Amino acid sequence: MNHPLRLGIAGLGTVGTGLVKLIDRQSNQLASRLGRGIEIVAVSARTRDKDRGIDISRYVWFDDPLELAKSEDIDAFVELIGGEGGIAKDSVETALSAGKHVVTANKALLAHHGTELAARAEERGVALNFEASVAGSIPIIKSLRESFLGNEVRRVFGILNGTCNYILTKMEQEGRGYDEVLKEAQDAGYAEADPAFDVDGHDTAHKLAILTSLAFGTEISFDSIYVEGISTITPEDIEAADDLGYRIKLLGVAQKTDSGIEQRVHPTMVPKHSAMAEVDGVTNCVAVQADAAGDVMLIGPGAGADPTASSVMSDIIDIARGTILPPLIVPSAHLSPYKPARMRSHEGGYYIRLSVLDRHGAFAAIAQRMAEQEISLESIMQKRPRTALPGIDASRSPGDTLPVVMITHETLEAAIRKALTAIESDGQITSKPQMIRIEKL
Repeated sequence: MNHPLRLGIAGLGTVGTGLVKLIDRQSNQLASRLGRGIEIVAVSARTRDKDRGIDISRYVWFDDPLELAKSEDIDAFVELIGGEGGIAKDSVETALSAGKHVVTANKALLAHHGTELAARAEERGVALNFEASVAGSIPIIKSLRESFLGNEVRRVFGILNGTCNYILTKMEQEGRGYDEVLKEAQDAGYAEADPAFDVDGHDTAHKLAILTSLAFGTEISFDSIYVEGISTITPEDIEAADDLGYRIKLLGVAQKTDSGIEQRVHPTMVPKHSAMAEVDGVTNCVAVQADAAGDVMLIGPGAGADPTASSVMSDIIDIARGTILPPLIVPSAHLSPYKPARMRSHEGGYYIRLSVLDRHGAFAAIAQRMAEQEISLESIMQKRPRTALPGIDASRSPGDTLPVVMITHETLEAAIRKALTAIESDGQITSKPQMIRIEKL
């Protein structure tokens, strides 16, 4: 146990470079704390001569990460390449098959292939650790694997994507539209040139799939997640949320019900008084509701070189200590098949915004469509802008549209969608209806 743990790192981007720097800074302290050293012996990346601000000449260079993955000179393979399949998947499989411990930050790989990879790691008696795959520096994987092991987890949910949270925060604070704030986020480096993976909710869904398996002991089932993004959120929705006592956040929610597991990603109205409503900017937040521990919330940086490298380092330290756990808590042979929950009423109700034609009978027709689906309305409000534009006559004329907001009591989403489809068909509204869930936290 006293010999150093020898690492091979594949991928020297932001996180990989951050990890090298972290190990350089902490090497003496780590050796003192662990009773053994941790040393990088080999690396692999797409470009050898790129200026990364680190000296990689100290390490053996591999052009091919597959060769690095099976090298006899390493004990643990650190995969920081990224991507659902391709070379990332091949190199992780190669390392596990060669009896190497694996540490990865690759949420997409785990969301699509995690169950299979966990079984391979168990067969070889090696670790497959992935703390950095969810929520940056927040130790949610370790918490579920260890701290909540004596609990029955009932629900896990949170803000799992910093890009979306940054955009929604800016829209609220500055009263600007989605497209304008997205462009700013791209210029600041918080959003990719092609932001779809983040803003359409897929990044959050990958992370949620992993958390669901850990929380409830099921096989990972990414394809079972209902996913909505934030691109339809308008300043009018954010203003209405504020008036009603809510803030809008993109949440990933997984919960256990009597009929199965529910997984969903979507914009959500959360009460202003809740701790989650106060999480702004690129910060992430994960909450766990368990029978014994109660309600626990973890908040911290969701991305970035140092925060993510910190989580990768925690996985490496576990391996250096000899801690090897089943990757998904439950041995893969004992994982339950994923069983989706039956449709049930959403307890928090729904926010609905309509652009209604200002004509006789429109409101009555809308109310009738809601009644046909047995939807009970808590409130219905005509919304006008808080401030009129200079020189604009705010008086109403026949044929104008009126922004109308409705809040429902607990009801089925299918009923809401049927009613809104009928309202659209009736020609009482001029644009697609907006629907946002209201969550009880």
